Amino acid sequence: MYSIMAVKVEERAAKAPHLQEILTEYGCIIKTRVGFHETDEGRCSMDGIILLHLYGDKKEFQELYDKVEKLDGITPKFIEF
Repeated sequence: MYSIMAVKVEERAAKAPHLQEILTEYGCIIKTRVGFHETDEGRCSMDGIILLHLYGDKKEFQELYDKVEKLDGITPKFIEF
């Protein structure tokens, strides 16, 4: 089963290390990871979006979601096909 999880991250610099620990724990079900944030010559946004292309067992997807959802300032959403 394929699934996409979008993760909104507020205050990237402060929150990213905690999120990274969880993503590393579930690294075997993450086929692709792409991050987006606003940036230009004068600034780099503190908020961002990470898209995770997941492959595997739906139960593991839900476990990942549940752990990510518990983090303050981080909001996950599923997109399923």
